Amino acid sequence: MFKKLAASAVAAVMLTTGAFAAGGAGGHVENIDFSFDGPFGSYDQNQLQRGLQIYTEICAACHGLQYVPIRTLADEGGPNLPDDQVRAYAEFYEVFDPELDDFRPATENDHFPGSNLENAPDLTMMAKARAGFHGPYGLGINQLLKGMGGPEYIAALLQGYTGEEKEEAGAVLYENTIFPGGWIAMAPPLYGEDLDFADGHANDLHHLSEDVSAFLMWTAEPKLMARKQAGFVGVVFLTILSVLLYLTNKRLWAPVKARYKK
Repeated sequence: MFKKLAASAVAAVMLTTGAFAAGGAGGHVENIDFSFDGPFGSYDQNQLQRGLQIYTEICAACHGLQYVPIRTLADEGGPNLPDDQVRAYAEFYEVFDPELDDFRPATENDHFPGSNLENAPDLTMMAKARAGFHGPYGLGINQLLKGMGGPEYIAALLQGYTGEEKEEAGAVLYENTIFPGGWIAMAPPLYGEDLDFADGHANDLHHLSEDVSAFLMWTAEPKLMARKQAGFVGVVFLTILSVLLYLTNKRLWAPVKARYKK
């Protein structure tokens, strides 16, 4: 039985290592100290609001967030927009209503629309789909402290365009040092100074890519803060329980041990 478990563990490590190596065929992805990294990290509300603006004005032209309810924009752990702003934001979209057999303005109870192009993937889970392990390949030693790696990959991809283009099979491809294979069908979506923020925050390519990556991380893990809090409470509870069980065990067995010592 032990040999089977050991063999399974070795196989799992080898498969994970191979998967990481395959996924890491692109350029090197630098770690970014996002506010939500680590066991006690939390989302930056202002950053999420900026990321929402970038997604709305640029990314939404092609990509969707069909698994994200619009009402969650008012969540405290997310962008935390006022209810009236969420309702106003929802009205920018149209959704198909089967009962009306026609399109109508979206409400906060609807989800974000899906992607407008067939070859444009939905971005809801992109930060998790592109997650990678930090530290030695496949081991994820620093995963707890440095995050899952998905937002870093997205930010690096958005900054990885070289400006070179080529045509292949009737399609235009763009050179990207991060994308596996080096060429991607998506044109550079961000160039820097694409839009302005109400809070006056920097809008260069570096900051834009990090802001929208943080927002996409929230779409993939909207309850991340609640899970971290629950995990912390669970660890504290288990620690106290372990101490109590240890002390109880010593008290119960103390008379027996005393007899044997005699």
